[in-house]
Amino acid sequence: MGMFTSFDINASGLTAQRYRLDTIAENVANANTTRTKDGTPYVRKVVTFAEKGAQTPFSRVLDEHMDGGYSGKGVKVAGVYKDTVSEMNMVYDPAHPDADENGYVTYPNVNIITEMTNLIDATRSYEANATAFNASKSMALKGLELGR
Repeated sequence: MGMFTSFDINASGLTAQRYRLDTIAENVANANTTRTKDGTPYVRKVVTFAEKGAQTPFSRVLDEHMDGGYSGKGVKVAGVYKDTVSEMNMVYDPAHPDADENGYVTYPNVNIITEMTNLIDATRSYEANATAFNASKSMALKGLELGR
């Protein structure tokens, strides 16, 4: 493992969690959006992560059997998916312009409590990556001081 590998790993974690925070903010901002560009209600988005680096079964086995080898090189955003599992919220409001023939309005499947919980989780993960980055930086500086 190189000297700067830990910086790359922590930076990828910071970037991934920042992207997740942006997606959560988008969900919260659109919690009451009943009509998007295509005329349908907003659908909650979910970010998924995957390990960066070796992803083939062969390379995993090879890394496990090599001295000091490991396949993890950080995290990457695997994708942003629409949450089609959660049901949309149906609210009776016949005066709303987007109400159907029965008077129900379809609101997004965004639950503010869930989003706030995810926001806290992403914030804590971001802070953990920042702390690990600063620890790596401190160790690198100490190593440079020893070399004087």
